[in-house]
Amino acid sequence: MNIEPISCVDLHCHSTVSDGVLSPEAVAQRAAAHGVNIWSLTDHDEVSGQKIARETATSLGMQYLGGVEISVTWANQTVHVVGLGIDENNPVLVEGLRTTRAGRADRAKRISDNLARLGMPGAYEGVLPFARNPELISRTHFARYLVQAGYCPDVQTVFDRYLSDEGPAHEPMQWAKLASALSWIHGAGGVAVIAHPGRYHYTPTQFGALFSEFKDLGGQGIEVVTGSHSPHQYHEYAQIARDYGFLASCGSDFHSPSESRHDLGSLPALPADLVPAWKSLL
Repeated sequence: MNIEPISCVDLHCHSTVSDGVLSPEAVAQRAAAHGVNIWSLTDHDEVSGQKIARETATSLGMQYLGGVEISVTWANQTVHVVGLGIDENNPVLVEGLRTTRAGRADRAKRISDNLARLGMPGAYEGVLPFARNPELISRTHFARYLVQAGYCPDVQTVFDRYLSDEGPAHEPMQWAKLASALSWIHGAGGVAVIAHPGRYHYTPTQFGALFSEFKDLGGQGIEVVTGSHSPHQYHEYAQIARDYGFLASCGSDFHSPSESRHDLGSLPALPADLVPAWKSLL
């Protein structure tokens, strides 16, 4: 399979509206500076950054797709579904995202209690300056605080030691149902895409069930080339896209210049035989 190193599309990244470190305007500016010409800001369970992201992208000559990344619970694990080309003002989508965010603050306090028992007190108070929106305190915000406080050398070490799904400080959440997330995306005029499938810890049988249910519910695509995948997984999920007839998407999953595995616009292009998820949206 030939993957040409052309970086012009980035449809998965985050700003300070969720767990990124740059404002929506700054993310747009960085994307444009790195050669991206089709872009989407996909903050977690929140669309309040969409207006300024679109305005900035347009002013910089990029084509913009409204975006969001919705947290879903499926088979007792968290799965992320990206919505591309959404109308961020759709009232059903906005309300669905609000209900999905509910409970994050309480979970943050439980994570803080867990960290205190592990010898790291005061994490809830410490994490607040890292999260612009208290409704969207995430594990990444805790990781940044623990690095700054000197408990770990970097964000990845925090997840490896404490905050992974199996970590001693993790607190599970019951997120949106898969059917609900797809209904909100479709109702807002968008295309639903499974984000970074290579990150999930399912058996082959479970993956088959996930992909089949997603498709039966009207899900259209999966991320193939993403900052969360290895080059080997680009090939693996390209084949999944072919097998299931999925559209293919790509995105860096950029959060920070110093933390992210890939910068905006740094990924190779999709395999030429796949149908891009954005094709019908532009």
